[in-house]
Amino acid sequence: MTLSLTPLGDRVVVKPKPKDDMTASGIVLPDTASEKPQEGSVLSVGHGRVLDNGKRVEMEVKAGDTVLFARYGGTEIKLEGEDYLVIREADLLAVLTSNGKSVKKKK
Repeated sequence: MTLSLTPLGDRVVVKPKPKDDMTASGIVLPDTASEKPQEGSVLSVGHGRVLDNGKRVEMEVKAGDTVLFARYGGTEIKLEGEDYLVIREADLLAVLTSNGKSVKKKK
């Protein structure tokens, strides 16, 4: 059975970039020394935040965007052996772009 995460309201499901296991100079880092990633790819977005007057605010990010988020923001979820982050759109820091176009995550 395949499960999926569908965020509610102004929440976003992000697939965090894998932790770096090695420094640029080739030193292998143990799990305790590697930093928590702050970059990831948006997998799905909610329908947006509802204002007090009942109007819905559209989401600024979309599936496929590469985003930066606060190091300890959101809620970590493990689903079918994969790590995901469910985070409010307001806790996203930036969308990575290149020449005005959203950066797509390479697989």
